[in-house]
Amino acid sequence: MTTRNRGKEGRDDLLFGDPKMQYNIKEAVTDISYLLSRGFSEKSSVQLVGHRYRLNARQQKAVQGMSAATKQVIHRKTTRVFINQLKDQTLVIDAFNILIILESFFSGAYVFKGLDDCYRDVSSVHGTYKRVQQTQEVLIAVGDFLKEAQVKEVIWVFDQPVSNSGRMKMLLGELSRKRNYAWQCILEYNPDKILAESTHIVASSDAWILDRAQRWFNLSGAIIETSQTEKTGTILLSN
Repeated sequence: MTTRNRGKEGRDDLLFGDPKMQYNIKEAVTDISYLLSRGFSEKSSVQLVGHRYRLNARQQKAVQGMSAATKQVIHRKTTRVFINQLKDQTLVIDAFNILIILESFFSGAYVFKGLDDCYRDVSSVHGTYKRVQQTQEVLIAVGDFLKEAQVKEVIWVFDQPVSNSGRMKMLLGELSRKRNYAWQCILEYNPDKILAESTHIVASSDAWILDRAQRWFNLSGAIIETSQTEKTGTILLSN
């Protein structure tokens, strides 16, 4: 079994745990969201505000994920569905997005709750994915949660060019047979487009997808908020 995890990096307690840093991060989210609402680009807003509060790249990534323009927050609240609306529905999951966020949280890392109530992390995963100690625990948590919610079918959409996507498809197939989950796994070269255009309910915290999806469910948020134990991560709130 792998010994990897997505827990805290060496300086994370200093970067995110210090009360002064937390105050600066919340102030930065307010400032960036204001600039975005006024039409400024995300990149320039994050750079400007990050410089003002002397945030490093990891902190800037966190505040970027927590921030959103007012119109984005309103739109996402309008299209969001809740757990009592999942019964007999098909849910399409942004697979690596949900997996990595929950793996981070179950590994004891910091996760960040944005103005849209979605949780995001600061893992550095680009074009590659490797299972960690918590992967199967996360999959079972998702499977049991959605089974209890009486979801009719779950479609996991993996990014095919990402390494190990085929192995993950096999793992999910084995787990779904063992635990009787109504899962289907597909590999796509452009999963974001598939998710954004789906007529089913989408589970993702990707901002580009949420701004285009017809309906979405905050799956990672629901599991995080019902799974807090001594081994799980620390949540930083945007407000």
